[in-house]
Amino acid sequence: MQNFEQIGAELQRRGKTGELRALAESEDGARLASMLDAAALERAAKTGDGEALRRMLGAALKTDEGRRLAAGIRKMMENGT
Repeated sequence: MQNFEQIGAELQRRGKTGELRALAESEDGARLASMLDAAALERAAKTGDGEALRRMLGAALKTDEGRRLAAGIRKMMENGT
């Protein structure tokens, strides 16, 4: 799996960082962020706990907000270079 830096570099190369930021700052993004345990997410990312990250992502994607954001990201990436 790519690390966060590689993913970020790819998004920047494709010119998608602004679009991704807009999705994150959308109403759905704000609602989803309020549902997540930011400290647990940061801890899992810093320690490389892939299982915890998968669990959190899976739970987020089960929400309406998460599904809409995922669809937006998918569409954004399909419409790029």
